[in-house]
Amino acid sequence: MKSRRKFIQQLSLPVILLPFASAAASEKSLPYDGPVLRVALLGLGGYARMVADAMQNCQKAKLVALISGTPAKLEAWGKKYNVAPENRYSYETVDQIASNPNIDAVYIITPNSLHKPFALQIAKTGKHVIVEKPMALNANEGQEMIDACKKAGVQLLVGYRMHFEPKTLEVVRMRQAGEFGKILFFQGLSGFIIGDPTQWRLKKDMAGGGSMMDIGIYSINGARYMIGEEPIWVTAQETKTNPEKFKEGVDETIQFQLGFPSGAVASCLSTYSLNNLDKFFLNGTKGFAEMQPSTGYGPIKGRTNKGELNYPHVTHQTVQMDEFASILLEGKQPLIPVDGAEGLRDLKIVDAIYQAVKTGKKVSLG
Repeated sequence: MKSRRKFIQQLSLPVILLPFASAAASEKSLPYDGPVLRVALLGLGGYARMVADAMQNCQKAKLVALISGTPAKLEAWGKKYNVAPENRYSYETVDQIASNPNIDAVYIITPNSLHKPFALQIAKTGKHVIVEKPMALNANEGQEMIDACKKAGVQLLVGYRMHFEPKTLEVVRMRQAGEFGKILFFQGLSGFIIGDPTQWRLKKDMAGGGSMMDIGIYSINGARYMIGEEPIWVTAQETKTNPEKFKEGVDETIQFQLGFPSGAVASCLSTYSLNNLDKFFLNGTKGFAEMQPSTGYGPIKGRTNKGELNYPHVTHQTVQMDEFASILLEGKQPLIPVDGAEGLRDLKIVDAIYQAVKTGKKVSLG
């Protein structure tokens, strides 16, 4: 199984207090003595390393356990992050975490096809489930995960890190306050040129699709929280220029359009063949917001009709994990949801996009 693609990012940025940011961004001079979420990482690839590094600066969340199918990774990561041997688990021994009282939640960071089976397994151990996005391969799987976690009495969260990003939250606040007037249009461009043709993201059985099941989820989710409504219809068109690299069932580029109850529309692009995208644009009768980069690891850049958004950058994963701790341990309700229901809404739209591509017809969303 290939590691998640590796990104170069400086994670030791200054930590600062921002509106909407978590305690992870607070001044280090302010001690935290509240409850701490004890987290196990399941799947030790490139993105998991980013999360593990970022968690070293968390106040409310701590990395306490590791789960991997690769013994060498367990050994190396255990030493690097000071995780004791008894808190290192293989995929075959993962059920044993049920008897470990020092683990509160498990963050699943694996290929998409493994999200559901691991989520069901973790839920049975009585630990909270955190899963990367997209939550599952389709809406049916997502619903199974929600049902399993509810039955087990545990919470299910999805790794929507942008839901805690300060500039993003400021745009949402402005929209909620009516500062942009009636929202008319959203554009979301999400994509990059993908590399290694043998990686799991280009395998239908592991990814569930192509660019839509990776980068495209950002434009889907962004359209929803930027406009502030749930779409009622979708149309979509697929373009494939390299069928050898992008096999049957693995989408290279999809353009899709969403319609909303108010009459607002979204025009979006998901691709594995274009760089220099990562852009959101929101337009209303009184103003606009533009973000580029809009969903990358940072720094996010944005402006509105009122000027630049100048909140300093904070490491997304640090803030996310501290916010997850507040949700799971203190019952905090985030401005933009990050629960299983939120993940399921995106999956229903993904399913509809693929149906629209296949049929060439407008698909209604219930």
